[in-house]
Amino acid sequence: MNPYVLAILLSSLGLGTTLTFASSHWLLAWMGLEINTLAIIPLMAQHHHPRAVEATTKYFLTQATAAAMIMFASTTNAWITGEWDMNNMSSPVASTMIITALALKIGLAPMHFWMPEVLQGLDLLTGLILSTWQKLAPFALIIQTAQAVDPALLTALGITSTLVGGWGGLNQTQLRKILAYSSIAHMGWMIIILQYAPQLTLVALGTYIFMTSAAFLTLKTSAATKINTLSMIWSKSPILTTTTALVLLSLGGLPPLTGFMPKWLILQELAKQNLPITATIMALAALLSLYFYLRLCYAMTLTISPNTTNSITPWRTQTTQSSLPLTLSTTIALGLLPMTPAILMLAT
Repeated sequence: MNPYVLAILLSSLGLGTTLTFASSHWLLAWMGLEINTLAIIPLMAQHHHPRAVEATTKYFLTQATAAAMIMFASTTNAWITGEWDMNNMSSPVASTMIITALALKIGLAPMHFWMPEVLQGLDLLTGLILSTWQKLAPFALIIQTAQAVDPALLTALGITSTLVGGWGGLNQTQLRKILAYSSIAHMGWMIIILQYAPQLTLVALGTYIFMTSAAFLTLKTSAATKINTLSMIWSKSPILTTTTALVLLSLGGLPPLTGFMPKWLILQELAKQNLPITATIMALAALLSLYFYLRLCYAMTLTISPNTTNSITPWRTQTTQSSLPLTLSTTIALGLLPMTPAILMLAT
């Protein structure tokens, strides 16, 4: 892709998200979401592969549907209340429609069906943008409007997403689909705590972005898209294999890795709010996700791929990719747990 075109598209992505962040008017927020969607579409379809074009079409249709629902709901709210301000969502019908549309935008269950299919059709870097940056603008709107939404609806969305994200990833062999279901499960954790402690939602979103970035960049470095490929990378770069396994366990939420922090704090807050059953369901749903991360770790570190040569280390090619983003995101994804008190102080 032409570097000038790429620069325009990436700056438009940034502009769309910033516009949504800064807006308190529904029309401006909607405009930011639309700029965001239109900027990523050429990036998704740049390889001209039939699967990429199919994924782009599916993504465009779902995002356009969600944007139309947001427009309809905000117009309905303006009709009833007489103003377009986000903080004045006094119509329960409009606020329910808004949260449903935003759930469709970020791929919360049961509006998640597009997410694995779209991610499967994209290359790893565009998939990374879709899984991290594209979640920010809708999340800003969800956090602003969550207080006007029925708490039972948010709880239902959260529990459904963690369960679907866990169940869906169990039988997958494609790494991008596994990461898509992982994303759905993490979104569920963020939504479940939103009404009680919004700052924990932001902590969970931040850690999710770093862990997912580390996972995608690792797969990009080793050019892996299937579990079979993962089982062969240990002989090419043993250190990368070790850090990849740890990043996957961090995504699963095992201590002493960064991924344990948001899950621990969220379960603690749910227990404080006198919701032991919800906390138990969430913890059990996390075990489902942990199973498929362990499956990947098993394939990577405990199995030896069939090898026809007698030598252990195959010929290594020098990579031209920048390793700094991978190093940074991996370090943050593995070692942030001791910083929990400082993060809590900043968040509250």
